[in-house]
Amino acid sequence: MGLRFGLVGAVAIATAWISPAQCDTIKVGIIGTMSGPYALFGQNFKYGIDAWVAKHGSKVGDHQIEFVYRDEESPNPAKSKSLAQELIVKEKVQYIAGLYFTPDALAVAPLLEEAKVPMVVMNAATSAIVEKSPYIVRTSFTMWQNTVPAAKVAKARAAKKVAIAVSDYGPGIDAEAAFKKTFEADGGTIVQSVRMPLNTTDFGPIMQRIKDSGADMIFTFLPAGPPTLGFVKAYIDNGLKASGVKLLSTGDVVTEPDLPNIGDSGEGILSTYHYAVSHDSPENKAFLADMIKAGAKPDDITMASVAAYDGARLIYKMVEATNGQKDPDKALAAVKGMKWVSPRGPVSIDPDTRHIRQNVYLREVVKQDGKFLNKELQTFDAQPDWGLAKN
Repeated sequence: MGLRFGLVGAVAIATAWISPAQCDTIKVGIIGTMSGPYALFGQNFKYGIDAWVAKHGSKVGDHQIEFVYRDEESPNPAKSKSLAQELIVKEKVQYIAGLYFTPDALAVAPLLEEAKVPMVVMNAATSAIVEKSPYIVRTSFTMWQNTVPAAKVAKARAAKKVAIAVSDYGPGIDAEAAFKKTFEADGGTIVQSVRMPLNTTDFGPIMQRIKDSGADMIFTFLPAGPPTLGFVKAYIDNGLKASGVKLLSTGDVVTEPDLPNIGDSGEGILSTYHYAVSHDSPENKAFLADMIKAGAKPDDITMASVAAYDGARLIYKMVEATNGQKDPDKALAAVKGMKWVSPRGPVSIDPDTRHIRQNVYLREVVKQDGKFLNKELQTFDAQPDWGLAKN
């Protein structure tokens, strides 16, 4: 017994001298759409993270940071929850990040407190996500944040009767509510509200309903990906643009990779968003150069890469603040109120909501030097998440 106690004691003493917090590998699980129809955005998560690591190294102090990727392919809450459980139990990750779709982020949220694992949301855009766990922080955006400025633009552009068409899930419902509340408060009228299933491919009947409504403008949100191109083409092909009905969207609908496919007919489409590849700042120019070094094609860069790049910044800060220990409360405390200049502009983490405050820009699709881009026309400074009651 004495010999056994002595061996155990020796191991304990040796372990104390070589603390995990002094020379460990910190694993970060990234859940993203790495394949399937939304693969471009999961790949942008990886490019953004790779660009951050290339610039800032793969270590925080003495701690090696390892990113472990899992593929959620498409909206699938059960699969995303299973992937998060696997990352927590088998891979022993200390942080989870990514999450392209709201239903997937909501499915993962209940796991965080018991596992004591913070989650950095790099895309999913429903306001309520951050309220599902005190261990969630967001570096992407919300629909309320991008849509309230859109409604103000509609009023300023003299729209009187607007038709709303949104995807029928959390972010779409948020976008509809935000636009309706803001536009009607300014004296505007909503003449039609259409909620479209996520799997909609034929938008012709929807355009006919909007035509029949007498709307002079359409406001729309769909998640960036294949459906957005179909929606814009239907708007053009069904003659709404030619008849003078304006299209105003969140930036998800006119992501830069889709602009060449929309073509000349897309010129003049207005959107409000927190990032454009064309954003003119030294930080964005450096970021784009780092993205290309990381393997991204210039025409494939999207907003998801910026959220991932900034998300990696937060993860590094949390590792530094906890000295690699598993302490989610201390980790979150370290990033509340954090401020920096992102490739998208000045940003901060709201200490009350754990949501990112950022500029939102009015942009217009233009053709410049033979290339389509979203040209910034106006800035709405330091927008909060208007969807949270405390704002």
